[in-house]
Amino acid sequence: MERYTVLLTLLLCVTISCSAAVRTCVPQHLASPWVQVKETPAGCWSSYPLHAGEEVHVLDIQRKGLFKGMFSLNLTLAKPMKLILTSSSPNVTYVAIYTNRDVDIYVSNNSSFTMFGNLLNKTHQADLPRDQGKLIHWATQTFGGVTSLTTIQNPETIYYTGREGTRAGSSACVLEPEDPSLKHFMELKLDADSASSVMSCFVDQDAPGGAEIHIINIPDSASVRNVSIQVDTKKDISLFLRGPQGTVWSVHNSRSTKFGSTNEIWLKNFISKVKPMVNLTSDSALAVQQKALEYFKAKSFTSYSEIQAEGSMITLLLTPKDPSPASEAPVASPPTTSEPQLPLQMLLFTAPDYRSPSTKVQSDKRIYAEISMTPLGIIKLTIRVLRCSARSTGFSVEKEMPFVPEVCSSRLCPHSTRISFSLDHLQELAPTTWDLECFVNLCFSQSCSDGGRVWRNLEVSAPTQTEPFFDLGLPTVLGIAFGGFLIGALLIGALWLIKIKTGYPTRLDVSSTAANLTGCPCSMTKRPPVSANPSPSENSSANASIGSTQSTPTSSMA
Repeated sequence: MERYTVLLTLLLCVTISCSAAVRTCVPQHLASPWVQVKETPAGCWSSYPLHAGEEVHVLDIQRKGLFKGMFSLNLTLAKPMKLILTSSSPNVTYVAIYTNRDVDIYVSNNSSFTMFGNLLNKTHQADLPRDQGKLIHWATQTFGGVTSLTTIQNPETIYYTGREGTRAGSSACVLEPEDPSLKHFMELKLDADSASSVMSCFVDQDAPGGAEIHIINIPDSASVRNVSIQVDTKKDISLFLRGPQGTVWSVHNSRSTKFGSTNEIWLKNFISKVKPMVNLTSDSALAVQQKALEYFKAKSFTSYSEIQAEGSMITLLLTPKDPSPASEAPVASPPTTSEPQLPLQMLLFTAPDYRSPSTKVQSDKRIYAEISMTPLGIIKLTIRVLRCSARSTGFSVEKEMPFVPEVCSSRLCPHSTRISFSLDHLQELAPTTWDLECFVNLCFSQSCSDGGRVWRNLEVSAPTQTEPFFDLGLPTVLGIAFGGFLIGALLIGALWLIKIKTGYPTRLDVSSTAANLTGCPCSMTKRPPVSANPSPSENSSANASIGSTQSTPTSSMA
């Protein structure tokens, strides 16, 4: 019996030691449920033309990975424009074009595009440069300027919304890293199945106590050197970052995040810089994973992501699972946590036309927000905003932000919703920077589920001091006019009353017959009695009768 007991103990020790061993994984071409990559290719956007006229847009189509080589271009609602189609790929790309007579399409003489659809004989060939900078110079010399240049990788559908394509600012189109989805005059749908910029693997998806360790590695062969990370969680997590020498990580909303990095980190919330904390020359997945576990003194991690993007700048959205009170209570069926949360995005505007995004606003102005999401196949989800708040990064202050829903048609807002805020209650605080945060539900028909939260940094400044301006409306003007009329009438009446009481001068014009009319109220002086002498024009017989009557009144009475 003792022999079996010793054997069982040894087996138990081996099991415990094996379970306590360090756990690693091999990355594969899998989409990470925690890390989403958004590349920011080169592009530009300007105010050309300054006045009414044709816009000039450039689409640079880039093929990558397993792209099928076909997309549709819908221009039926587009503004009058010159559209330049270019691509650096020598492979044939098929384009189904739906255009109108206000759009002229230009392609290169040796273009790899094969176009079909209702072209309306509006396509032209020209000797187009391949370099983006030279192409902008050529378009400026040919058409006078360039409204926008957009680099799109593996498109599936490009749809022009019909909104004005210009943006306030410089009339010159200057190339810089940009997010193409921010351009409101077009809607993009990319071929998600063509290629993935991330290789991922997962070890401990349900870490004990909710502690999560996420590892992000950029191999030395990648061209990425600037990475912006949006940490979308309120729970405590650990983040290990490894990139080639010279990589800069810009981290937003990092209040509850622990870091380990081989590169420099910019903490945007605290406007501070963190120097490299780890020295690691190898970029292999196993070496990076082991170094991360060693740094955090852990036996396992949650996820490993290897970024293989081609652009020089990318944006990572890190959305760890937030614990909710509902998950602690017993439920009939376990919640499904294998599906990644839909990435949400919020853009801020200073005008109700939702044309030019801006994160700077005066405290006496209204701010307009558009919250959008990535579409989920053919399922049409709607966004319902529950509540919003603003948290100051300069003070430990959090303010509730009452909002008003803004009307937006399903054509312009197929996957988004619009709201607006009043910043009047922020005027009492000094000008500072705020984190504007909204919690939303995702709804299908009448059923809704938690959609998480979305936030955006907002810089609020003091209102501009201007001279006081009194805006008198129509009721005020009418009131003033009526008051003036009433005062004038009372003054005239008072003067008339004083005139009546004091009387007219004693000498009146005797030629005026009206002065002696009986009952005339124009004079308060005593009138002389009416003369008994008849008028010479009266009948002579009557005069005699009257004369006799006057001489002998008694006899005539008889």
